[in-house]
Amino acid sequence: MDFSALAGRYDELRPAGAGWMEVAEESLRMLGQPARLLDVGCGTGRFTVLASQRLGARSWGIDPSEEMLAQARRREGARRVGWKLAEAEHLPFKDAWFDAAHAHLVLHVLRDRPAAYRELARVLQPDGRAVLASFRPEHFQGFYLNRYFPSIPVIDGARFPDPVDVAGDLAAAGFAGVRVVGIDQPVAPEPAELLERVRGRYISTLHLVPEGEYADGLALLERELADGVRPSGTLRWALIGGRRQ
Repeated sequence: MDFSALAGRYDELRPAGAGWMEVAEESLRMLGQPARLLDVGCGTGRFTVLASQRLGARSWGIDPSEEMLAQARRREGARRVGWKLAEAEHLPFKDAWFDAAHAHLVLHVLRDRPAAYRELARVLQPDGRAVLASFRPEHFQGFYLNRYFPSIPVIDGARFPDPVDVAGDLAAAGFAGVRVVGIDQPVAPEPAELLERVRGRYISTLHLVPEGEYADGLALLERELADGVRPSGTLRWALIGGRRQ
């Protein structure tokens, strides 16, 4: 999945509302008080800048999309952050340079997760913390758009690793005390906002469903929203955290 074409509207279609902030706040808490922080797959730099401001850490954001990084560099507060074009599997930093690392909704787009975990371990100091935000398997089975796009649980069930498996892989890569913190967020989007986001294919999965299914699902959503139906559900997050041994 190439996110370059999505960069221009990414923040508009995925705004930093209360739900995003709740996950970010828990991630910040789990990261502690690092002096140097790495944000892997930083996208438009929303969390990277927040961490820099809130933790006072010298922060770096890396992403494989130059278009995403261009958006990040325009963000208020971005001048205090270092930005690099790079992939998680090949981090352009020396050993033990950071004492914290973060990745938000990145695991499902990695080409080689074990290699990425080894790279995290390499660039972290002993006792450095890592926090990876993803979703639990039940999130996809109960996702509130499944009625309209039935391929979603199949596609994302295959893309997203089980957090329990991630915890085991992190332990194998050199992390200790790995744990999974769950966050459940009831959601009931406003109809106009939901429709605009779906039309903009705000989640990458909507770019992967068959085109016919997407067209039919969008048409059904438009009809039901006009009839007063308001889709709702629960986002089931997983924050996987551990310390470098």
